[in-house]
Amino acid sequence: MENVLLYEEIEAGVELVTINRPDKLNALNQNVLQELASKLEQIERSEIRAVILTGAGSRAFVAGADLEEIASRSPFALWDFLRQGQKVLRLIEELRKPVIAAVNGFALGGGFELALACPLRIAAETAYFAFPEAGLGLMPGFGGTQRLPKAIGKTLALEYLLTGARLGAAEAYRLGLVNRVVPGEEVLPKAIELARQIAAQAPAAVQFILQSVRGGYELAGERGELLEAGLTALCGATEDSREGLAAFKERRKPVFQGR
Repeated sequence: MENVLLYEEIEAGVELVTINRPDKLNALNQNVLQELASKLEQIERSEIRAVILTGAGSRAFVAGADLEEIASRSPFALWDFLRQGQKVLRLIEELRKPVIAAVNGFALGGGFELALACPLRIAAETAYFAFPEAGLGLMPGFGGTQRLPKAIGKTLALEYLLTGARLGAAEAYRLGLVNRVVPGEEVLPKAIELARQIAAQAPAAVQFILQSVRGGYELAGERGELLEAGLTALCGATEDSREGLAAFKERRKPVFQGR
């Protein structure tokens, strides 16, 4: 079996995960999805505090779902493959540790969907995003029709979904789809810098903030505020909260233990 994922702990608390199929432009097949799910479950239980996800090489972040996987499957088998992909992307979205997409090249179809599932995104100046599925007689199946409208609004999302038009990195930044746009050689260093900043914060606080923001997207008005208040109360009861307040009072750097 091909070594489809590479792992590297960049420094304490920061893990780099690279989709390693450069000959296939890092297209997502069943092996990638299975290994990614397994790795995410390990990270969830680990001391890792921030994750960077990227693709091997400089051309593509992820070119999409592997078309051979789609073309060779019966409707029932294709359903299973799509549901597998949806579940893996939801694992990324709901991970207690933030995942930063280092978009080093184009992100098409499933690659765009993968980037959308990551809470944070750094893009190369030459990167672009697109959903070409309609031009192939297909449609996005890893959550793209659900996440893109939430990210940029239904009307604009439909334009990109229905036409397959490319969304350049600069326009993606203007729309709030990416956090930063940098030269290609700076994508990984900038992602590491962002991950390092996050890893320096209290892990429980990071986890609760992620949960509050995610939950707030699905809740309206006071219900979102109630979720926020409840999570803030839980956060305030952690040892890290007491350490953070003590360090502030004593004018020193806090030492967070993730408890």
